Amino acid sequence: GMIYAIIQTPPGATLERTNDVARKLQKICEETEGVESVSSLAGYEIMTEGRGSNAGTCLINLKPWSERHHSVHEIMEELEEETKDLGAVIEYFEPPAVPGFGSSGGFAMRLLDKTNSTDYHEFERINNNFMEALSKRKELTGLFTFFSANYPQYELKINNKIAMQKGVTISKAMENLNILIGSTYEQGFIRFGRFFKVYTQAGPEYRRLPSDLEKLFVKNEEGEMVPYSAFMTIEKKLGPNEITRYNLYNSASIRGLPSKGFTSGDAINAIKEVAAKELPRGYDIAWEGLSFDEANRGNESIYIFIVVLVFVYFVLAAQYESFLLPLAVILSLPVGVFGSFILLKAMGLANDVYAQIGVIMLVGLLGKNAVLIVEFAVQKHRQGATVLEAAIEGSKARFRPILMTSLAFIAGLIPLVVATGAGAIGNRTIGGSSLGGMLIGTVFGVLIIPGLYYFFAKMADGKSLIKDEENEPLSEEFIRNSEAENQTNVNTLSITKLKKLIKKLRKNNTDE
Repeated sequence: GMIYAIIQTPPGATLERTNDVARKLQKICEETEGVESVSSLAGYEIMTEGRGSNAGTCLINLKPWSERHHSVHEIMEELEEETKDLGAVIEYFEPPAVPGFGSSGGFAMRLLDKTNSTDYHEFERINNNFMEALSKRKELTGLFTFFSANYPQYELKINNKIAMQKGVTISKAMENLNILIGSTYEQGFIRFGRFFKVYTQAGPEYRRLPSDLEKLFVKNEEGEMVPYSAFMTIEKKLGPNEITRYNLYNSASIRGLPSKGFTSGDAINAIKEVAAKELPRGYDIAWEGLSFDEANRGNESIYIFIVVLVFVYFVLAAQYESFLLPLAVILSLPVGVFGSFILLKAMGLANDVYAQIGVIMLVGLLGKNAVLIVEFAVQKHRQGATVLEAAIEGSKARFRPILMTSLAFIAGLIPLVVATGAGAIGNRTIGGSSLGGMLIGTVFGVLIIPGLYYFFAKMADGKSLIKDEENEPLSEEFIRNSEAENQTNVNTLSITKLKKLIKKLRKNNTDE
């Protein structure tokens, strides 16, 4: 396993200060049980790929499951407690669930400024208010943003009139300053079997301090060297360290995690509610990584569950030749689903895809129990028993087999519920979902199913899918009609052959 630690020192902090925090964090991580190795980097954060003197990243590699006794979340909680007094904001994230989709686990989004404004201080105020509103939601935790408009900066102001009088164009002045301060690639050459790149840049002693910029020179149109101090001034101000855009809009990256017991879908819905309520006109949110696909796809699990129920209903309707009797089976399933969610809540697990797989599996397992009772009751009723007698006989006859198979299945789920090691959360979730649903569904199902059968059988008594059908079910009637039709075809074929044979004999007698 691996953990990402994102470091953020106060705006304007030096690289040395950030590096000092990173080394202290690295030392604490190396002394934590379950950590194998730690790598730290100051000046860069992996979440939004941001660069700055106050940003840092630690990559924490964990020992194999066989060599440690704590889960990733337990180690993250321990590190959060031990590093809260390092003088920096430190957030811990897991790698993305699907490599290549986003930079970390949890949710990823951006706050967009669609007002086309360059007032970054106003954007920061709205971003902070939005973050404060998000932090109040119980579904969200680990909220983190790097956007800030309070970084100390110097603003270069060029007097256009004076620059033109000196024969210096704005583009020439900026291009020359970019080369002297930022460097530019000129060419390369090969020497000693290696390729060397040549960059042009002012020496470090000429660009160490802000005041050094005014001592630099630029060549005007007449070939004369003009000092920047002749037409440029430097002023202190506060502004953003980086300006990021998303679909051409100014944006602020926000990361976070679902709280314990909540899914990423719950977190996304909570963020949408807060955005609709708190964001002023002209501001919006956009999703990134896996959150983008999840937010746009919607809650498909509900539709899948409905399709499963409809499919089961039509299969049972064909089996019982009734549109009412299958409801006795279908309406017994919510009890098991309720038990599944109750146990997940008690175990502190989220209703994720593993839990939903368990719920879909319960439809078949609990439906099987209901079918055993209803099928036996239907047969008894067709043999002449009343609906009440059939319901009682069905529950008595199938009570023991249902308990035996259900308890055996529940016992087989116990290792999943208490699983540890790699993939333990997924195993515990699908095991807890299935065990809770099967246990509650079985206990209450043997009591509810006979009552449901009695209710719907009373409604269906005397009604049939075929108008003139009396005692024979649809399948037997179909077979009987098919056999009669085949016999008729055979008889017709035999008569035709007999007529041909008689004609042939008559013709032979005439010839003789």
